Formats: sequence, C-alpha cells, structure tokens
Amino acid sequence: MNAQKMLNLIFTGFLVLSFTLVCRANENSYSSLEQSNLNKAIYCMEILENRNDIEPSKRINILRNECYSDNFVEHSPHISGGREGLFSLFLSRYKEYPKLSMSIKRSASEGDLVWLHLHVKRTPESLGAALIHIFRMKDGMVVEHWGVGQPVPEKSKNNNTMF
Repeated sequence: MNAQKMLNLIFTGFLVLSFTLVCRANENSYSSLEQSNLNKAIYCMEILENRNDIEPSKRINILRNECYSDNFVEHSPHISGGREGLFSLFLSRYKEYPKLSMSIKRSASEGDLVWLHLHVKRTPESLGAALIHIFRMKDGMVVEHWGVGQPVPEKSKNNNTMF
C-alpha cells in the first residue's frame, strides 16, 4: 500500500471515529432524569394542545392526573388560579377552537427544566403563533411554567422563518 492510500485510510478512519463519538455524545447528552423530563413535557403538551381526538373533559383529567402538580405555579399574567385556571382556559379553547394544533420545532432539557419551541395554530388555516414554553419538572410532573409567544406575521422583514 502506498503512502497516499495509507494516509487516506487513516484520515477516513479518523473521520468515522470522530463522527461516531459525536453521535454518541449527542445520544448521551441528557441524563436519564433530563430525558424523562423532556419526554413527559412533550407528552403533556401533546395532550394539552394537540389531541383533539380525546374528549375535552378526558384531556383535562389526563393533564390533572398525569401532568400538572397540585402545587403548579403559572407565571403567565393571563392565567389565574394555578392548574385549575389553566384547565379552565383550555376547556374554553377546546370549545372555541376544536381544531387547535401544535407542532414542536425544538426541545431541550437541563436539570429540572424543559424548553419547548412550538408552532401553535387555533385553526388549520391560521398562521398561528411561535411559542416558547419553559417547564420546571418535579417527580414527573410540571410544577412551574413560563411562556412567551408572538404571532406569525403574514410578511416578515427578513427571509428567515420563525421556525
């Protein structure tokens, strides 16, 4: 084998090893608790915003029993009464917007915090809104929530998308 072929083989091996290590680092970048928190937050948002096939009162029961702590703290100035205020708001949204939907564009987890970047649409034809939710998790339940959002405009002043 000539020197050039040997160098190519070594370089290719180095690239394969580097790629493998990067993939493994990404797979293992979350602790088991962080991955569990992320999975639970995604599950809860699916029930809250996306599962129109489940009767509204059943959705709320799932959220009450599986997702939101009795001691849930909501930081949005538009929602009162902790988790029951949140549930009341969504019961009215389910009636007003029976085709409410969301898609998760990005997600991350660190310690007891989970971030979700969402595209939420009240109707299929609406442009919707870009939302960021931050959840603090404890014992597999959402115990605290912060959120920010902005409507998706018809026209943007740049060529970037919000997602």
